[in-house]
This record gives sequence, structure tokens and C-alpha cells, in this order.
Amino acid sequence: MIAALMLSVAAYIHTVSGKLGLRLPNPLAEVMWRVLSFAALMVWVVLILRGFTTRHWSDPTAALFGSFALNWWFGHRGAKPGWPIISMLFAVVGLGLATYSLLYE
Repeated sequence: MIAALMLSVAAYIHTVSGKLGLRLPNPLAEVMWRVLSFAALMVWVVLILRGFTTRHWSDPTAALFGSFALNWWFGHRGAKPGWPIISMLFAVVGLGLATYSLLYE
């Protein structure tokens, strides 16, 4: 569940970054951020779908609604200069947790 929440926030921040003017000064870092965000979104979808197929329906539903709530919270707070770094950090940690979850659960 924590992995799904982190991956969702990572993808959401990148998605709204264009509207908020949050860009990284280095083009290579911008490409890395885009790749991490896309991977975060795809793995988030896999975690939610896997949850519906292998667990009780309430677990993935809680992850889904938790993701919506956390995305709303980040969007409600407004743009912060450190968000691109937080997004990449959440993506890396979330991908690590998701990998562990997919391999050992």
C-alpha cells in the first residue's frame, strides 16, 4: 500500500509540473524524471490490478482511494520548489518497495 501511494504521488507531481512551471534546469535530469514518473505510473497500475486479482477487494480499493486523497492533498498545497526532487525520491523508493512486494509477497 505504501508503494502504491508513493508511486501515485510521484506520477501526479510530474503530471501537474507542466502547469505549475516546475522544471529541472538540467535536460538530462528532466528526462530521468520523465522516465521515473512513467515507470511509477505503470507500476502503480500493476500494483492496483494485482491487488484486485490476488487480495481481498478492500486492500486495492484502499490503495486507490488513498492515492486519490494523497494526490489531492499535494495538489491542494500548491507548487513547491522541491517537488521535482520529492517526486523522483518517491518514485525510486516506491519502485523499490513495489519490486520487493511483487517478488516476495
